[in-house]
Amino acid sequence: MSEQSTSSQAPDRTPRVVIVGAGIAGVQTAVALREQGWRGAITLLGGEPHQPYDRPPLSKAVLLGKAEGSTFDIDFGALGIELHLSRPVTALVPGAHTVETAEGPVPYDYAVLATGADPVLLPGSAGLPGVHLLRTLDDAERLRPVLAARHEIVVVGAGWIGAEFATAAREAGCAVTVVEAADRPLAGALPAEVAAHMTDWYADAGADLRTGARVAAVEAGAVTLADGTTLPADAVVVGIGARPATGWLAGSDVALSPRDGSVLADEWLRTSVPDVYAVGDCASFPSARYGTRLLVHHWDNALQGPRTVAENILRGAAEGMVYDPVPYFWSEQFGRFVQYAGHHGDADELVWRGDPAGAAWSVLWLRGDRLVALLAVGRPRDLAQGRKLIERGAALDRERAADASVPLKAAAL
Repeated sequence: MSEQSTSSQAPDRTPRVVIVGAGIAGVQTAVALREQGWRGAITLLGGEPHQPYDRPPLSKAVLLGKAEGSTFDIDFGALGIELHLSRPVTALVPGAHTVETAEGPVPYDYAVLATGADPVLLPGSAGLPGVHLLRTLDDAERLRPVLAARHEIVVVGAGWIGAEFATAAREAGCAVTVVEAADRPLAGALPAEVAAHMTDWYADAGADLRTGARVAAVEAGAVTLADGTTLPADAVVVGIGARPATGWLAGSDVALSPRDGSVLADEWLRTSVPDVYAVGDCASFPSARYGTRLLVHHWDNALQGPRTVAENILRGAAEGMVYDPVPYFWSEQFGRFVQYAGHHGDADELVWRGDPAGAAWSVLWLRGDRLVALLAVGRPRDLAQGRKLIERGAALDRERAADASVPLKAAAL
């Protein structure tokens, strides 16, 4: 097992922050600690052999061979951050204030859990040749020659990652069939009346979308559906969701959600164990703004949360920062730029801006008169203005909000 360490200066060795996970949440926590004045040691433990990298380009430029990678442009040595690669953590031992690795324990004064999420596997597909996931740099590199060869591909799952991969595969000239067990794409993310307008995007791009289709079996060169249909498949790409990577915390006394396995962080992103924080895809947090606990598997959450963790380690929760963001994400699919801000789970009204059959439109979710969430397709100005209105808790004039020719900010009461 290889390991790489970088450190060009020797910061004060006590106290020490150990960050478990070298994705964007872990890396940004380390950088934020230094930026905010942490003078102690910082150890960043990554399970992969690669230099830390950004994930969004994996389903776009990296997958299509337009970029070799997406490594973060960060000089860890100059920042006094000890970076250890190929060093997965196997356990957290709060009583000893250590995290366990194959190379031995690593002591911490504060630990930050930033292990992200693991893709959900299609039952019976593990280890089968020609079956792929798209979560890591290695996954993208294995898929690049598949796209370059213009193979026939079956994508299982019409969520965000399935749509983004199908987009790239069609751009590469592959024949693409997308099978989705639900009755519509993005069934877990958007209500039927919104997702229905995205169904035609697949056909317009030359992809075959089959909804209400369950996979019965995957074998060499084919996918068999529950109705007996057999689809030819040189490759199968599975995108049916992800779950917090928290199995390694068993026995640690870190409280996990019985529903989704996420670390149950509090409003300061502290775990149930003293001196241990959690951030990014592995952690859920209570939102006073929305009156519920949120688990946000998106890039912006992994970028914003680390600033709160760094602030609270430096100052303590009594003087620190509560984490209650307006969730945000984007997706590029079938020639469209799709953006979402907020959380529409408790909305009681939906307002359309523009024609959803057209190239550019938005959907607003209101609770009472207050804007709580927004989906924008090809209308980035709506998203930018709407996100600020959500942060302010602004109420809207419905008639003006529904007029796509009126700037959204002008609809605020």
